[in-house]
Amino acid sequence: MRNHIRGQLKQMPKIELITFDLDDTFWDIKTVIIAAEKNYRHWLELKVGQAIKWGTFEEFMRIRQTLIKENSALEYDLGLLRKETIRHHLNPHITNQNKLNLLVDEAYEFFLGERHKVVFYEEVVEVLEDLSSQFMLGVLTNGNADVNKLGIGNLFDFSIASTDVMSNKPDPAHFVRAQEISGIDFQRTLHIGDDAVNDIKGARDLGINTMWFNSKNLTWDIDDNPPIEFNHWSEFKNLLLLHHGK
Repeated sequence: MRNHIRGQLKQMPKIELITFDLDDTFWDIKTVIIAAEKNYRHWLELKVGQAIKWGTFEEFMRIRQTLIKENSALEYDLGLLRKETIRHHLNPHITNQNKLNLLVDEAYEFFLGERHKVVFYEEVVEVLEDLSSQFMLGVLTNGNADVNKLGIGNLFDFSIASTDVMSNKPDPAHFVRAQEISGIDFQRTLHIGDDAVNDIKGARDLGINTMWFNSKNLTWDIDDNPPIEFNHWSEFKNLLLLHHGK
């Protein structure tokens, strides 16, 4: 891979905009969601005053898929999907619709607070602080994390979620909106993310430069043109300098 990349160095343009995915790029999302799910369920059962039949993980996912089939907007609106999942579990316990709606909203806000209790990967914040003085920075996420709730919102010029463009990466909408907001063309944009398809292939299909945050050391098997990759944020600035001159 080194030889392949070295041969491309002179072709790579100067970067003006860097966009980032969030979940599994700045922090490990699995541990966050497991803890958030556990704490929110305990909180909700205390509010209801009785045990709630949550079912298995497989049953939970089937409920979500059923809800998405009933309302396709839930595929990109994770907040609304979460609320409807909460409603599904509360329906056997609360018959008054006003009380149900209020508790659904309250439970969602509690879950969202827990969902934002992330632990950043080492050096993420330091790297972002350095980059923010040199580049325009943006967030492109399929999730519902809010950088303003994480104490790093001041480091970004914009943030685009799936609800803003009514679709999920790798659909082009996130990337196109970033271009519209920034006024910077794809050739001078660099996208960083952990998902080989949603982030890397989605961006590359539009001619956007990419770096793959591959913390799990996965094998690139999409095509014969592997992206530049790194698995620790301490490596990023040197790679940026090497490949894009900054």
